[in-house]
Amino acid sequence: MKTQLQPHIITILLDNEVGALARVAGLFAARGYNIDSLSVAATADPSQSRLTLTTHGDTRILHQVVSQLRKLVDVLEVQDLTGQTHLESELLIINVRCPQGRSDAVDACLYRHRAFPVAVNGDVSSIQFAGTGKAVRAFLDDIEAVAEVLVLARSGTAALQLH
Repeated sequence: MKTQLQPHIITILLDNEVGALARVAGLFAARGYNIDSLSVAATADPSQSRLTLTTHGDTRILHQVVSQLRKLVDVLEVQDLTGQTHLESELLIINVRCPQGRSDAVDACLYRHRAFPVAVNGDVSSIQFAGTGKAVRAFLDDIEAVAEVLVLARSGTAALQLH
């Protein structure tokens, strides 16, 4: 019987030092795990960074990876937010070409998803959207039905446990 791979959101507080991110990524690579998304930036304390990554894997093995992450010298805290109450968000910036006569459909899509245009140049709009990974995928599905996607960039998931 094949083990089903479950999605996981893992947050890591680590020293903001050269090589710290590489050691975390290397641990996942060494175990054969792909990092689906990665977001990292300094916290309010510039000597520390918060890293959020998403991955898919066997829960038992990922618990072992989390235990090994805690042993890395630069890692201060590790949380697997899977199954916990948390807030997550991802930023999407997208350029779309709106075919003539479809602007009402594009506007309706933006309204439905609470996305907004940040720049318009002729028939090309630059749009910003923030939400969960699932919401980003739903927005992309809807906008692709009414406009031509020219280019997009996604930030990766940022997440925090809610208290």
